[in-house]
Amino acid sequence: MNIGFLLLIVVGIVSFIVQWRFKSRFKTFSEMPLSSGLTGRDIAEKMLHDNGIFDVKIISVDGTLSDHYNPGDQTVNLSPEVYQGRSIAAAAVAAHECGHAVQHAKAYSWLQLRTAVVPIVSFASRMTGWVLLIGVFMLSSTPWVLAIGVTALALTTLFSFITLPVEFDASRRALAWLNNNRGVMQSSTEYSGAKSALSWAAMTYVVAALSSLAMLVYYAMILLGGRRN
Repeated sequence: MNIGFLLLIVVGIVSFIVQWRFKSRFKTFSEMPLSSGLTGRDIAEKMLHDNGIFDVKIISVDGTLSDHYNPGDQTVNLSPEVYQGRSIAAAAVAAHECGHAVQHAKAYSWLQLRTAVVPIVSFASRMTGWVLLIGVFMLSSTPWVLAIGVTALALTTLFSFITLPVEFDASRRALAWLNNNRGVMQSSTEYSGAKSALSWAAMTYVVAALSSLAMLVYYAMILLGGRRN
């Protein structure tokens, strides 16, 4: 059996387990209200101001788990359940996204690198699927097509790994701030819940990076095997 294919199966199973556990944890902590009664928006605004950031807008966007920070227009975008939510999960997610805003304000190098390569990776990700498919079918006659696809996939895989320190650092900043602001989380149980939610969220990025790597190995081995033949 192709080692790359075996890796895809193993990582796929791990990814399923992590995604299931993350959604389960998020649902649990979404149903646990904060003693402070603060909304995700309140928490985001407080964290930004505590870090001397007053030029970042906090807006509500459609979708579930659609939360993100946009360094282009300097906005913290929160899903309705986080923006209006008064739960442990809402607090954790809001603080995490503000962690990215703090990274931006402090010129965090990994965030700068990720932002710089976004245009290239966006182009590569749009073409990867089709080029890989066509490349496999044309491998015997024109192996360079698959080589282009593998190169594009390598770029997206690299991006996945660049994302890891950005996400872990944002969670670290969020948890440090939450731990130092007992007015936001008024018990160790609430803080532990936020830490658990963010830890499982971080694991989804890890398995996404590993999945991309496993796919890269799989197609790279097909390319190398085709060239030998």
